[in-house]
Amino acid sequence: MELSDSILIEAMPQYLDDQSDPEDERFVFSYRIVIINNARQPVTLRTRHWFITNGNGDVQEVKGEGVIGEQPTIQPCEEYEYTSGAVLSTAVGSMRGYYVMEAADGTLFHASIPVFTLASTHALN
Repeated sequence: MELSDSILIEAMPQYLDDQSDPEDERFVFSYRIVIINNARQPVTLRTRHWFITNGNGDVQEVKGEGVIGEQPTIQPCEEYEYTSGAVLSTAVGSMRGYYVMEAADGTLFHASIPVFTLASTHALN
């Protein structure tokens, strides 16, 4: 199994109605990410690279070190979880991307973040 295939990433988005203002084209979402290390060695999350697409097809690219101020090391058969957020100008959008991970042996690899939908409570009826 390749290292990139040994990292499982799950995303659970949530629309934040109380922080959003549809009349001002402000739609706020939180998302919980769970990263599961199925590799035989520890891995460290070095950087993140997101592509955030709104309902008009506009793409915002977000890159940076770690997540929420951390570069966590995840032991084999363990997971790391964090919550973050995004603000869109449309009621529906999506996010996808990847993390650059470093295995304990120094190997750098990409762990893909599968696309997930951001949708306001009333957008997908």
